This record gives sequence, structure tokens and C-alpha cells, in this order.
Amino acid sequence: MVPFLRILGIETSCDETAAAVVERDAEGHSRILSDVVLSQLDEHSAYGGVVPEIAARAHVEALDELIEAALKRANVSLADVDAIAATSGPGLIGGLLVGLMTGKAIAKAAGKPLYAVNHLEGHALTARLTDGLSFPYLMLLVSGGHTQLILVRGVGDYERWGTTIDDALGEAFDKTAKLLGLPYPGGPAVERMARDGNASRFDFPRPLVGEARLDFSFSGLKTAVRQAAQEVAPLSDQDVADICSSFQRAISRTLKDRIGRGLQRFKAEFSATAEKPALVVAGGVAANLELRATLQGLCDKNGFRFIAPPLSLCTDNAVMIAWAGLERMAIGIAPDPLDVQPRSRWPLDANAERLIGFGKRGAKA
Repeated sequence: MVPFLRILGIETSCDETAAAVVERDAEGHSRILSDVVLSQLDEHSAYGGVVPEIAARAHVEALDELIEAALKRANVSLADVDAIAATSGPGLIGGLLVGLMTGKAIAKAAGKPLYAVNHLEGHALTARLTDGLSFPYLMLLVSGGHTQLILVRGVGDYERWGTTIDDALGEAFDKTAKLLGLPYPGGPAVERMARDGNASRFDFPRPLVGEARLDFSFSGLKTAVRQAAQEVAPLSDQDVADICSSFQRAISRTLKDRIGRGLQRFKAEFSATAEKPALVVAGGVAANLELRATLQGLCDKNGFRFIAPPLSLCTDNAVMIAWAGLERMAIGIAPDPLDVQPRSRWPLDANAERLIGFGKRGAKA
């Protein structure tokens, strides 16, 4: 039987500095003892996006205090944890260096094993922490750096079914917001404006809809938004609201087609699975209510469970990093050596072919 385990998790892959303490009992049940996250939104908002150098510096300034706060809130000391888990990629290399080097130092000083965690694996396994989900299941990861549909077979066992060939979905939201003069981060701003807009005013394209492949493309949609904005300029508040609403509807219809085909493939390949199949959504874009409603309706229609972890566990956090470390410990995966290096690109499915136009930004690995 797997023993009781407790891990300190560290996350610094982008613009949130985070630390958490999570434990797992012999039956696999989890408990979050602490979850501390410091957002860098104020540092980056003036630039309309994340500035890597500023992010790395902010991690350096905050991480030690956050780790101390996480241990204090959990009412434990380093002696009480069984291992250290730190994000090792993918992400911004400066931030990864800060978190992984800190994890290494703590592991060395405290005599604890170190687990260098793939940030994407943290997202992929979160639903097992929150909902006790069994393998296999599908995960849709939608964030500023990723748009991927992934088959999760087990810890360390992933198959990428679809990915973006250009912009990630969160990136498309941010660029659309910037184009329309809305504040950063773009996703929440576009969603707010869309509530008062006419979604039928602009007929934006639905990229790749109807194709058998399960990949995504948002660059053409972004271009169509820019052209529409130029045609009606100068933009009134209602123009902006209508563009946002039409943009959001185009994305909703695109996801309905792309993910719907993925659900059908899953049912065909795993028809003998005893449990009800599940679609898990993770990443910051998972907070969008219209997209959630679209995915919920799609799952209901196809007989799937729709699982969206709490927003705090969808966006970047250290709980998922600690949990991924616990999952690896529980099945006997050996810890990583202290000379392990961070990786700005680190795909979950190492065998997946790179696509034309794929990976223009390192975080899309």
C-alpha cells in the first residue's frame, strides 16, 4: 500500500509565483493544506502582456516569502514534507530557473527528494485531485500559451490529439482585447464586453470547422477581427461589444466542432470503459462562462462528464505541481537528480509531430 505522503510544490513558469503544500493518504485521497499565489498582473498590465525579465525578477523577490507562508499556513515545517516538487517546464526560462533552483536548494539542504514537474502534467492530473477521476479521460487545455486536446491514459502517459497550428486561444483573446483598446488580461475584458453585444452582427470565420483533424487555428479569426474593427472605425462602445460577442461566438462554435469530434473519437476507441467518459478543461480560458456552457452542453449531448476544476486550480498554481509530484511518488517513479535542467519547451506527448506554423512561441511546446 502507498504510504501517506506530503509535498511542497513550487510554480514559477510564467507570471504567477506560487507555493503550496498538499498531502495524499494511503487510499489516494488528497488534502490541500495551503495554496499561496502572488499574481504579477500589476507589473505587466502596462505592457499589454508578460515581460519575461520582469516576471523572473518578481519571482526572485517573492518566492522565498511565499514558500515560508505556504509552510506556515499548512502548519508544517520542511522536516514534515516528504519531497519537493517544482515546475521545470514548459514556460519562460527565467522564471523556471528561479523556481527549479529554489526547489533544488531546499531539497539539498533538507535532504528531500526533488521532482521536476511538467507544468502541463500538473494541469492534466488536477481533476484526479478535485474529482477522483480515473484514467483514461480527455483534457482540453486552453490558456495564453496552449490550446491542446490531450488523451490522458495515466501518469506520464499522454497522447496529443489536437493542438494549435498558430495562436493559442488565450493569446487570441489577449490580442483581440489589445486591438480593441481593452485592458490586459484580455480574456475577462472581452467576456465582459461580449455580454452587451450582438453576436450576429459580424460573421467571423470558424477555423478548421468540418475537418477531420482535431487541431485548432485562431490566427485567421484574429485577422478578421482586425479587419472588422478597421471597417467600422472609429469604434463606439457598442461596436466593441458587438465585435467581442461575435468573436466569442465564433470561438464557441469552433470548439463545439473540434471538441465534438474528439468526444466521438474517444467513445469509439474506449467503448469498453466501464465508467462514464469525461472531458476535463483546464487553463485560464476555462473561466469563460460561454465557452464553459458550450462544452457542458456538448458533454451532455454525448454522454460525457464535464469537469472544470475550481478557477484557482485551472490557472497557474502550485497545488497542481505538488499533486503531480505526489502522483509520481505514489506509483514509484524515482525522483529527479539535482542537476536536472529547466526546459522552455516540454511537450506532454514527446512522440507528437510538430505542425507547420506550430510553436512560434516557446510556451506552446
